[in-house]
Amino acid sequence: MRILVTGGAGFIGSHLCERLLNEGHDVLCLDNFFTGAKENIIHLMDNRRFELIRHDIIQPILLEADRIYNLACPASPIHYQYNPVKTTKTSIMGAINMLGLAKRVRARILQASTSEVYGDPKVSPQREGYWGNVNCIGLRSCYDDGKRVAETLMMDYHRQNKVDIRLVRIFNTYGPRMALNDGRVVSNFVVQALKGDDITVYGDGSQTRSFCYVSDLVEGMIRMMNQDDFIGPVNLGNPDEYTILEFAKMIKKFTGAESKIAFKPLPQDDPMQRRPDITLAKEKLDWKPKVSLDEGLSKTVEYFKSRLKKDS
Repeated sequence: MRILVTGGAGFIGSHLCERLLNEGHDVLCLDNFFTGAKENIIHLMDNRRFELIRHDIIQPILLEADRIYNLACPASPIHYQYNPVKTTKTSIMGAINMLGLAKRVRARILQASTSEVYGDPKVSPQREGYWGNVNCIGLRSCYDDGKRVAETLMMDYHRQNKVDIRLVRIFNTYGPRMALNDGRVVSNFVVQALKGDDITVYGDGSQTRSFCYVSDLVEGMIRMMNQDDFIGPVNLGNPDEYTILEFAKMIKKFTGAESKIAFKPLPQDDPMQRRPDITLAKEKLDWKPKVSLDEGLSKTVEYFKSRLKKDS
Protein backbone atom coordinates (compact mmCIF):
# COMPACT_ATOMS: atom_id res chain seq x y z
CA MET A 1 0.00 0.00 0.00
CA ARG A 2 0.91 3.65 -0.30
CA ILE A 3 0.86 5.04 3.25
CA LEU A 4 1.11 8.66 4.36
CA VAL A 5 2.54 9.35 7.82
CA THR A 6 2.20 12.97 8.98
CA GLY A 7 4.78 13.82 11.62
CA GLY A 8 6.79 10.96 10.15
CA ALA A 9 10.18 12.42 11.14
CA GLY A 10 9.15 12.63 14.79
CA PHE A 11 9.96 10.18 17.58
CA ILE A 12 6.99 7.83 17.11
CA GLY A 13 6.47 8.67 13.42
CA SER A 14 9.98 7.59 12.43
CA HIS A 15 9.57 4.21 14.13
CA LEU A 16 6.22 3.80 12.36
CA CYS A 17 7.72 4.69 8.94
CA GLU A 18 10.50 2.15 9.49
CA ARG A 19 8.07 -0.61 10.46
CA LEU A 20 5.79 0.09 7.45
CA LEU A 21 8.76 0.00 5.06
CA ASN A 22 9.84 -3.33 6.59
CA GLU A 23 6.35 -4.63 5.82
CA GLY A 24 6.84 -3.72 2.15
CA HIS A 25 4.69 -0.58 1.88
CA ASP A 26 5.48 2.66 0.05
CA VAL A 27 5.77 5.36 2.71
CA LEU A 28 5.24 9.09 2.30
CA CYS A 29 6.71 10.86 5.31
CA LEU A 30 5.33 14.37 5.76
CA ASP A 31 6.89 16.71 8.35
CA ASN A 32 7.57 20.42 8.89
CA PHE A 33 10.53 19.64 11.21
CA PHE A 34 9.29 21.75 14.11
CA THR A 35 9.91 18.84 16.49
CA GLY A 36 10.80 16.13 13.95
CA ALA A 37 14.46 15.62 12.98
CA LYS A 38 16.22 14.47 9.83
CA GLU A 39 18.48 12.21 11.96
CA ASN A 40 15.39 10.15 12.84
CA ILE A 41 14.79 9.17 9.21
CA ILE A 42 18.19 9.60 7.54
CA HIS A 43 18.71 5.81 7.54
CA LEU A 44 15.48 5.41 5.51
CA MET A 45 16.40 7.90 2.75
CA ASP A 46 18.13 5.31 0.54
CA ASN A 47 15.03 3.13 0.49
CA ARG A 48 13.36 3.67 -2.90
CA ARG A 49 9.92 3.12 -1.30
CA PHE A 50 10.44 6.03 1.10
CA GLU A 51 9.60 9.61 0.18
CA LEU A 52 10.07 12.70 2.34
CA ILE A 53 7.84 15.76 1.94
CA ARG A 54 8.56 18.93 3.89
CA HIS A 55 5.13 20.38 4.57
CA ASP A 56 3.02 21.87 7.36
CA ILE A 57 -0.39 20.18 7.60
CA ILE A 58 -2.00 23.49 8.55
CA GLN A 59 -1.86 24.00 4.74
CA PRO A 60 -3.85 21.63 2.48
CA ILE A 61 -1.90 19.20 0.31
CA LEU A 62 -2.88 17.08 -2.69
CA LEU A 63 -1.55 13.52 -2.50
CA GLU A 64 -2.59 9.98 -3.31
CA ALA A 65 -2.57 7.47 -0.44
CA ASP A 66 -4.36 4.28 0.58
CA ARG A 67 -3.91 4.93 4.28
CA ILE A 68 -3.06 7.94 6.45
CA TYR A 69 -1.55 7.96 9.93
CA ASN A 70 -2.06 11.48 11.32
CA LEU A 71 0.64 11.97 13.97
CA ALA A 72 1.67 15.58 13.25
CA CYS A 73 1.61 17.70 16.42
CA PRO A 74 4.20 18.65 19.05
CA ALA A 75 3.54 16.37 22.01
CA SER A 76 5.66 17.64 24.89
CA PRO A 77 4.62 20.63 27.05
CA ILE A 78 7.82 22.60 26.25
CA HIS A 79 7.16 22.30 22.52
CA TYR A 80 3.40 22.64 22.41
CA GLN A 81 3.37 25.63 24.79
CA TYR A 82 6.09 27.40 22.77
CA ASN A 83 3.46 28.44 20.21
CA PRO A 84 0.07 27.39 21.61
CA VAL A 85 -1.97 28.95 18.78
CA LYS A 86 0.06 26.98 16.23
CA THR A 87 -0.36 23.80 18.32
CA THR A 88 -4.15 24.18 18.28
CA LYS A 89 -4.12 24.90 14.53
CA THR A 90 -1.96 21.81 13.89
CA SER A 91 -4.44 19.54 15.68
CA ILE A 92 -7.62 21.08 14.26
CA MET A 93 -6.73 22.40 10.79
CA GLY A 94 -4.37 19.46 10.32
CA ALA A 95 -7.21 17.04 11.06
CA ILE A 96 -9.53 18.92 8.66
CA ASN A 97 -6.93 18.81 5.87
CA MET A 98 -6.12 15.13 6.38
CA LEU A 99 -9.81 14.17 6.64
CA GLY A 100 -10.49 16.12 3.43
CA LEU A 101 -7.70 14.17 1.75
CA ALA A 102 -9.00 10.86 3.13
CA LYS A 103 -12.51 11.68 1.92
CA ARG A 104 -11.30 12.61 -1.57
CA VAL A 105 -9.05 9.59 -2.15
CA ARG A 106 -11.14 7.19 -0.02
CA ALA A 107 -8.24 6.40 2.31
CA ARG A 108 -8.53 4.95 5.79
CA ILE A 109 -7.20 7.46 8.33
CA LEU A 110 -5.89 6.84 11.85
CA GLN A 111 -5.79 9.77 14.26
CA ALA A 112 -3.07 9.70 16.91
CA SER A 113 -4.98 11.13 19.86
CA THR A 114 -3.68 11.22 23.40
CA SER A 115 -4.29 10.31 27.02
CA GLU A 116 -4.36 14.09 27.57
CA VAL A 117 -8.00 14.07 26.38
CA TYR A 118 -8.70 12.74 29.90
CA GLY A 119 -7.08 15.85 31.42
CA ASP A 120 -6.37 15.54 35.16
CA PRO A 121 -8.60 12.48 35.60
CA LYS A 122 -10.92 11.86 38.52
CA VAL A 123 -10.97 8.11 37.77
CA SER A 124 -8.12 5.63 37.45
CA PRO A 125 -7.35 3.65 35.40
CA GLN A 126 -8.79 5.70 32.53
CA ARG A 127 -11.27 3.91 30.25
CA GLU A 128 -12.33 5.05 26.79
CA GLY A 129 -15.84 5.85 28.05
CA TYR A 130 -14.52 8.44 30.53
CA TRP A 131 -15.15 12.00 29.27
CA GLY A 132 -12.22 13.53 31.10
CA ASN A 133 -11.51 16.53 33.28
CA VAL A 134 -9.87 19.17 31.08
CA ASN A 135 -9.32 22.86 31.81
CA CYS A 136 -10.21 24.37 28.44
CA ILE A 137 -8.53 27.71 29.28
CA GLY A 138 -5.38 26.31 30.90
CA LEU A 139 -1.78 26.29 29.69
CA ARG A 140 -2.05 22.72 28.41
CA SER A 141 -5.41 23.12 26.66
CA CYS A 142 -3.85 24.03 23.28
CA TYR A 143 -2.79 20.38 23.16
CA ASP A 144 -5.50 18.68 25.24
CA ASP A 145 -8.45 20.42 23.59
CA GLY A 146 -6.80 20.49 20.16
CA LYS A 147 -6.72 16.70 20.29
CA ARG A 148 -10.28 16.52 21.66
CA VAL A 149 -11.55 18.59 18.72
CA ALA A 150 -9.52 16.41 16.31
CA GLU A 151 -11.42 13.40 17.70
CA THR A 152 -14.72 15.28 17.25
CA LEU A 153 -13.83 16.04 13.62
CA MET A 154 -12.89 12.42 12.98
CA MET A 155 -16.22 11.18 14.32
CA ASP A 156 -18.23 13.81 12.43
CA TYR A 157 -16.47 13.14 9.10
CA HIS A 158 -17.18 9.46 9.73
CA ARG A 159 -20.88 10.01 10.49
CA GLN A 160 -21.52 12.71 7.89
CA ASN A 161 -19.20 11.71 5.03
CA LYS A 162 -18.59 8.00 5.75
CA VAL A 163 -14.82 8.57 6.04
CA ASP A 164 -13.12 5.36 7.21
CA ILE A 165 -11.51 6.44 10.51
CA ARG A 166 -9.56 4.86 13.38
CA LEU A 167 -8.90 6.56 16.76
CA VAL A 168 -6.12 5.68 19.18
CA ARG A 169 -5.36 7.43 22.48
CA ILE A 170 -1.64 7.22 23.15
CA PHE A 171 -0.29 7.17 26.71
CA ASN A 172 3.30 8.05 27.71
CA THR A 173 5.66 6.46 25.19
CA TYR A 174 9.44 6.29 25.35
CA GLY A 175 12.40 4.87 23.45
CA PRO A 176 15.27 5.78 21.11
CA ARG A 177 14.85 8.97 19.03
CA MET A 178 13.09 10.93 21.76
CA ALA A 179 14.29 14.55 21.56
CA LEU A 180 16.97 15.45 24.11
CA ASN A 181 15.18 18.68 25.02
CA ASP A 182 11.55 17.59 24.88
CA GLY A 183 10.95 18.12 28.59
CA ARG A 184 9.12 14.82 29.10
CA VAL A 185 9.85 12.72 32.11
CA VAL A 186 11.88 9.88 30.52
CA SER A 187 14.17 12.08 28.43
CA ASN A 188 14.50 14.64 31.24
CA PHE A 189 15.50 12.11 33.89
CA VAL A 190 17.82 10.05 31.67
CA VAL A 191 19.67 13.08 30.25
CA GLN A 192 19.97 14.74 33.70
CA ALA A 193 21.29 11.48 35.19
CA LEU A 194 23.80 10.88 32.39
CA LYS A 195 25.11 14.44 32.74
CA GLY A 196 25.31 14.13 36.54
CA ASP A 197 22.84 17.00 36.97
CA ASP A 198 20.09 17.09 39.60
CA ILE A 199 17.03 15.08 38.58
CA THR A 200 14.08 17.47 38.55
CA VAL A 201 10.88 16.19 40.13
CA TYR A 202 7.84 18.48 39.99
CA GLY A 203 5.56 18.57 43.04
CA ASP A 204 6.26 15.89 45.65
CA GLY A 205 6.66 13.17 43.00
CA SER A 206 3.49 11.33 44.04
CA GLN A 207 1.86 11.84 40.62
CA THR A 208 1.87 8.68 38.51
CA ARG A 209 2.73 7.81 34.92
CA SER A 210 2.70 4.62 32.84
CA PHE A 211 5.47 4.06 30.29
CA CYS A 212 5.01 2.16 27.02
CA TYR A 213 7.99 1.28 24.79
CA VAL A 214 7.74 2.67 21.27
CA SER A 215 7.79 -0.69 19.41
CA ASP A 216 4.78 -1.86 21.47
CA LEU A 217 2.90 1.33 20.62
CA VAL A 218 3.66 1.03 16.88
CA GLU A 219 2.41 -2.56 16.94
CA GLY A 220 -0.86 -1.37 18.54
CA MET A 221 -1.31 1.41 15.97
CA ILE A 222 -0.79 -0.96 13.05
CA ARG A 223 -3.21 -3.50 14.52
CA MET A 224 -5.78 -0.75 14.95
CA MET A 225 -5.30 0.48 11.37
CA ASN A 226 -5.83 -3.10 10.13
CA GLN A 227 -9.11 -3.50 12.05
CA ASP A 228 -12.12 -3.71 9.76
CA ASP A 229 -14.98 -3.58 12.26
CA PHE A 230 -13.82 -1.30 15.08
CA ILE A 231 -13.05 2.42 14.80
CA GLY A 232 -12.20 3.19 18.44
CA PRO A 233 -11.27 5.17 20.35
CA VAL A 234 -8.89 2.70 21.98
CA ASN A 235 -6.25 3.30 24.65
CA LEU A 236 -2.69 2.27 23.75
CA GLY A 237 -0.30 2.34 26.69
CA ASN A 238 1.28 0.27 29.42
CA PRO A 239 -0.94 -0.22 32.49
CA ASP A 240 2.08 -0.58 34.84
CA GLU A 241 1.95 2.56 36.99
CA TYR A 242 4.87 4.29 38.75
CA THR A 243 5.08 7.41 40.85
CA ILE A 244 7.43 10.03 39.41
CA LEU A 245 9.64 9.79 42.51
CA GLU A 246 9.88 5.98 42.13
CA PHE A 247 10.79 6.48 38.49
CA ALA A 248 13.49 9.07 39.30
CA LYS A 249 15.10 6.62 41.75
CA MET A 250 14.87 3.87 39.12
CA ILE A 251 16.70 6.04 36.55
CA LYS A 252 19.42 6.87 39.10
CA LYS A 253 19.95 3.17 39.75
CA PHE A 254 19.81 2.33 36.06
CA THR A 255 22.43 4.89 35.02
CA GLY A 256 24.57 4.62 38.17
CA ALA A 257 24.27 8.40 38.50
CA GLU A 258 25.27 10.33 41.61
CA SER A 259 22.57 12.91 40.82
CA LYS A 260 20.47 14.37 43.63
CA ILE A 261 16.70 14.64 43.30
CA ALA A 262 15.58 18.30 43.20
CA PHE A 263 11.93 19.19 43.84
CA LYS A 264 10.26 22.04 41.95
CA PRO A 265 6.67 23.39 41.98
CA LEU A 266 4.08 21.39 40.04
CA PRO A 267 3.13 23.05 36.72
CA GLN A 268 -0.51 24.14 36.19
CA ASP A 269 -2.94 21.31 35.31
CA ASP A 270 -0.24 18.61 35.48
CA PRO A 271 -2.24 15.34 35.68
CA MET A 272 -1.90 13.52 39.01
CA GLN A 273 -2.69 10.08 37.60
CA ARG A 274 -2.05 8.52 34.25
CA ARG A 275 -2.84 4.84 33.78
CA PRO A 276 -4.64 3.28 30.81
CA ASP A 277 -7.32 0.65 31.05
CA ILE A 278 -6.36 -1.52 28.05
CA THR A 279 -9.22 -4.03 28.28
CA LEU A 280 -10.57 -2.85 24.91
CA ALA A 281 -7.17 -3.12 23.18
CA LYS A 282 -6.75 -6.68 24.47
CA GLU A 283 -10.26 -7.63 23.38
CA LYS A 284 -10.44 -5.92 19.97
CA LEU A 285 -6.79 -5.91 18.87
CA ASP A 286 -5.36 -8.84 20.84
CA TRP A 287 -2.72 -6.32 21.93
CA LYS A 288 -0.81 -5.70 25.10
CA PRO A 289 2.70 -4.32 25.74
CA LYS A 290 5.49 -6.89 25.64
CA VAL A 291 8.65 -4.87 26.34
CA SER A 292 9.48 -4.65 30.06
CA LEU A 293 10.52 -1.31 31.56
CA ASP A 294 14.03 -2.69 32.25
CA GLU A 295 14.50 -3.79 28.64
CA GLY A 296 13.05 -0.59 27.20
CA LEU A 297 15.05 1.67 29.51
CA SER A 298 18.35 -0.06 28.71
CA LYS A 299 17.81 0.63 24.98
CA THR A 300 16.72 4.20 25.69
CA VAL A 301 19.66 4.94 27.99
CA GLU A 302 22.10 3.57 25.35
CA TYR A 303 20.51 5.83 22.75
CA PHE A 304 20.85 8.94 24.94
CA LYS A 305 24.46 8.02 25.81
CA SER A 306 25.36 7.90 22.11
CA ARG A 307 23.46 11.15 21.40
CA LEU A 308 25.22 13.00 24.21
CA LYS A 309 28.61 11.66 23.06
CA LYS A 310 27.89 12.82 19.51
CA ASP A 311 26.82 16.27 20.70
CA SER A 312 29.77 16.81 23.03
